[in-house]
Amino acid sequence: MADSQEDVADSQEDVADSQEDEATATSKKMQTICGSLPLHFQRQWEFYWSGDLIIGGNLALTTFVESSGLDFQGDPLRFINDITPLHKNYHQFLALMFAVMEVNRDPILLPNITLGFRIYDNQKMERKVFFFSLSLLSTRRQMVPGYKCDRKDPLLSVIGGHNPTSSRQMASIFSSFKVPQESAQYEGLVQLLLHFQWNWVGLVANKDDGGERFVSSLVPKLKEKEICLAFTQIVKFDFYTESDKRLHRIFNTWSKSEVIIFLGDYSSTTNLQIVLFVYETQSDAFLRVWIFTSHWKLNMMKSESILLILKLYHGALHLRDHTRDVPEFSHFLMSLDPLKPRWNFFLPLWWEMTFGCKISKPGESIPKEEKPCSGKENVRNVPTHIFETRMTGDSYNIYNAIYAVAHGLHAMYGSGIQPAAMRLEKRISNVQTWQLLPYLRNIQFNNSAGDETYFSENGLGSARYDLFNWVFFPNGSFLPVKVGKIDPGAPPGQDFTINSHAIVWATKKAPFARCGLKRCQAGERRRVPEGEEVCCYQCDPCPEGTISNQTDSASCDPCPEDEYPNKEKDHCIAKKLHFLAYEDLLGYALVSLTLFLSMITLAVLAVFLKHHDTPIVKANNRDLTYILLVSLLLCFLSSFLFIGKPRKLTCLFQQTAFAILFSLAVSSILAKTVMVVLAFMATKPGNKTRKLLGKPLTNSIILACPLVQVILCATWLITSPPFPNMDFHSLIGEAILGCNEGSALMFYAVLAYLGFLALVSFTMAFLARKLPDSFNEAKFITFSMLVFCSVWISFLPAYLSTKGKSMVAVEIFSILASAAGLLACIFSPKCYIIIFKPHLNCRENIMRQKNL
Repeated sequence: MADSQEDVADSQEDVADSQEDEATATSKKMQTICGSLPLHFQRQWEFYWSGDLIIGGNLALTTFVESSGLDFQGDPLRFINDITPLHKNYHQFLALMFAVMEVNRDPILLPNITLGFRIYDNQKMERKVFFFSLSLLSTRRQMVPGYKCDRKDPLLSVIGGHNPTSSRQMASIFSSFKVPQESAQYEGLVQLLLHFQWNWVGLVANKDDGGERFVSSLVPKLKEKEICLAFTQIVKFDFYTESDKRLHRIFNTWSKSEVIIFLGDYSSTTNLQIVLFVYETQSDAFLRVWIFTSHWKLNMMKSESILLILKLYHGALHLRDHTRDVPEFSHFLMSLDPLKPRWNFFLPLWWEMTFGCKISKPGESIPKEEKPCSGKENVRNVPTHIFETRMTGDSYNIYNAIYAVAHGLHAMYGSGIQPAAMRLEKRISNVQTWQLLPYLRNIQFNNSAGDETYFSENGLGSARYDLFNWVFFPNGSFLPVKVGKIDPGAPPGQDFTINSHAIVWATKKAPFARCGLKRCQAGERRRVPEGEEVCCYQCDPCPEGTISNQTDSASCDPCPEDEYPNKEKDHCIAKKLHFLAYEDLLGYALVSLTLFLSMITLAVLAVFLKHHDTPIVKANNRDLTYILLVSLLLCFLSSFLFIGKPRKLTCLFQQTAFAILFSLAVSSILAKTVMVVLAFMATKPGNKTRKLLGKPLTNSIILACPLVQVILCATWLITSPPFPNMDFHSLIGEAILGCNEGSALMFYAVLAYLGFLALVSFTMAFLARKLPDSFNEAKFITFSMLVFCSVWISFLPAYLSTKGKSMVAVEIFSILASAAGLLACIFSPKCYIIIFKPHLNCRENIMRQKNL
């Protein structure tokens, strides 16, 4: 593979030489129009490989250590300096070259068309970034942006470096000339902080446009997620010019947080390493978890400093542009030969710096103290933190960008009737770079690594990133270990994945990195004291009826209606159904009492039936007595409608049955009272009330009075009937299952009518209490109605002040007590005479007149 590459390189170099000769011959003629550049600039900073279409590159491959300032007598761009190669960035140059070679070998993608490249090394100098960007827009060796003095080497697109500052500088130029470009970006910091629940972090950025832009865009996102900054430093990373006092202040600031987010490029990282090396006695101040953005590069200075610096970065987390392994690229790196660089004259310098050897040049001898390079040194032996033999994130982006341009060009000219090769050859001289943009936006393909590649609004791909953990191993190796990934284009829940257990921390365990002393546990909520940052909160228990089931919950949430908080207030549990069940002690007691009173009523009815011919039974209408006893029995039995789980049918008949039955009972008592009064009035001479005595009157009272109640109840059931209802709020931890009256107005109307009947009966009986009779039933009726009214007057406040089964129990007790009062007051004297004093059960005794 190396031989074939050399052959291609030789042929490309021959073409380039012929083009250079032709350009030299015509340069004098065009100098007044296009101008010219110094020869050493072309040789030292330009890397050229001819092709039908040219990929431009403006990369930082080297940097310099200034030794004596500017040489104002010569080229204003030329520094007298010592050039130092940037190992990591050279990786990008090789990836670009590798991608171009692969595209040219593809017989289908761009048939009969070759890509070349024209790459400049801007040495991370701002003015060189601008200058070379303008040079890419000009004829080779000329400087008139936007004006091509010939049709050779048409520029197809430009690849920028990994530095966001230089990318923006290039964008300001190329956007004016509509040249497509690619720039890197970084995401995922907020997701990472949220995953570890870090809300108190430091932020350090370089004092330039990129650093300020980074801070201004990141801080609002952090505030949105309630992540606070312990400090924010936008500093110029020239620490070696700072005073010790200022450096101490910077170090003390860094000690405010266990986690520090660092945004820095090569220069800032290198200067930071210098400071860390100089202040190694203060290394404890740097025992922090560093989070580096995708533009961070680790660059070694001197061999004696490597061990210290690597240990200081042990445990760091690094967001890197997503990459996949491209096996052919590793083979390409293995084929590099510094003794035959030909098209890659930067390779010998890089090789010497990397392997610590010297490559002999024609006519020069290597000093004895220096080791000669054999050219067989293995790139795989270079430490990973210096140079990687697999695709890095930056190189992978460039690799995909070259292929994206090729696919866009294929889509641009690959449609129609003619074969693609014929169309491309015909129109290649008229290619306009801006015309490629619409096709780039729509391209979509799978690269050789199997990744789907496409353009989004923000650039190539969907901004995927890999999360690495830099680990210093006991054997002295310093390697990045992949522990997660960020893919915004993935389905929700899969856009951020991390293996926390695989992370090796510099602090032995995951840092706390929080402002508060503790995290609020489940069952608590955050409270921010006045004047404090939102992250510096305290923890308060959740209010009654609410829960929090997450750590550091901002608020407590109420439980659903059918649930209530547990004791710890960290989750909701189902409410217990609350109703008066037969199994309850109260329900058991009321059932027993109901059955007991019903049995007594039946016994009284049996006594009266057995002695139905006796005077005391016949007195005051025997039929009314039977109706009263049956109605009282049914009143007792109606209590069973209130006990047990409320259902639709039972709710319909609870109140209506109780109201109608008691109306019948009270109407019976009212009829008996009326009959007593009329009977004594009829004994007076000339009184015509005798005509009213008899069954017609009693039957009218028995039928008319309950009928009014029946009409009221029927209206109630038709308009707004009672129904089963769940009350979730009256009792804590229980849901009251009861019957809703439906219409409170009708409920109280029914009670009011019942009270009216009772009041009329009581009034009639009270007026007849002193009638001259040895056995005056009006006295007993008066007392019974007094008991009845007292019970139901007490019922209303008791009923309204209770909830749930207690309310039902109050109503059942009122039914039993009032009915028992009527039974006892009216029938106990009669039963006593019938059973224990039968000799008094005679007509003479009943009709005996009292002495007036």
